Amino acid sequence: MQLALNPLASRQVAVIGAGAGGLVAARELWREGHKVVVFERGDQVGGTWVYTPKVESDPLGLHPDRTTVHSSMYQSLRTNLPRESMGFRDYPFVAKEEDEKRDPRRFPGHREVLRYLKDFASEFGISEIVRFDTEVMVVDLVEGGKWKVKSKSKGGDGVHDEIYDAVVVCNGHYTEPRIAEIPGINTWKGKQFHSHNYRNPEPFRDQVQVSFPFS
Repeated sequence: MQLALNPLASRQVAVIGAGAGGLVAARELWREGHKVVVFERGDQVGGTWVYTPKVESDPLGLHPDRTTVHSSMYQSLRTNLPRESMGFRDYPFVAKEEDEKRDPRRFPGHREVLRYLKDFASEFGISEIVRFDTEVMVVDLVEGGKWKVKSKSKGGDGVHDEIYDAVVVCNGHYTEPRIAEIPGINTWKGKQFHSHNYRNPEPFRDQVQVSFPFS
């Protein structure tokens, strides 16, 4: 399904992030006739729903120069919301039981959510306006009430500056772990890591675990 542009109302809009929020924002803006560019530093749509076995170089997520990983998905994660409440109003998150590769459960695993978002992006042609492997470095307000977006693509030729009428920030909030301040925790000799870097239970087999209810 392709969306037609209305040149009389068109504005140049940058959307940062191609997760659930960025995809639906881009679709609605495009539907209203705006010219949209979506910046996505990953190589596919889905945002935090893109699972990776990779973890950060600092398991606590404190070191400023650590290798960062965007997603906090763990291998066996299932949604804690029913699929009926997760879908977009005009594109429901229905179970596709005819496809044996899909997860028809009412509380599906993370891979099914990612497939749904990819289906949505494909259905409305959003993938065609996404710049993959492109990270936004800086967004500045400039003269005339416009916005300068500095971006850099992997393997590209430096930083590029572009001017937009508006910017929608949809980069999520699960990249930076929040660490609780616990007096004396640094004197504890055990391993410490944030759940952001948890992927599967194998590394902790036969060990005693202590968990703190902080996100």
